[in-house]
Amino acid sequence: MSWSPGETVVRREVLNDGRCWLETDVTVVHDDTELLVTYLAGGTPLRYPLGFHPWHPKAAWEGHGVLMLHRPDDWYSVWAFWQGEAREFAGWYLNFQEPFRRGKQSYETQDLELDIWIPRDEPWQWKDRQLIEERVREGRFTAEQARTIRAEGDRVAADLDAGRWWWDPGWAGWRPR
Repeated sequence: MSWSPGETVVRREVLNDGRCWLETDVTVVHDDTELLVTYLAGGTPLRYPLGFHPWHPKAAWEGHGVLMLHRPDDWYSVWAFWQGEAREFAGWYLNFQEPFRRGKQSYETQDLELDIWIPRDEPWQWKDRQLIEERVREGRFTAEQARTIRAEGDRVAADLDAGRWWWDPGWAGWRPR
């Protein structure tokens, strides 16, 4: 199953028990067996089916929007961010998450808290690494999940240090129609 460019689908963030705690409409930019690219436009409403989420009560996505690149079976997606009136490329954000799962008109994943920020023309940096153990204490992640998250993070960090990026840097120049 694949979607057509321009089609609207729902991106759903779920918890371990499968309950959705954040959903938003995104536009399909590209979809084939190797890559799903979606765009979350600025101003798009954020819906909180459970009434709570770290972003709650933020009503809508702010800024220029974000382009999200997903490969099947990857434990992270690559997000492109822009800034300023001229919509200059700001950097890449690696959002660690469970591999996405497709539904009929949606895809879902569980955000894993860990992130890497790669500012344009600067070295990469960890974000939220310290939160993994806190989420284990809260019961959001199991100890096994925390080990997997850290291992995936370390693997990706080693790739970045070695200059190995799988995504096309040309996506930085992408613009919505």
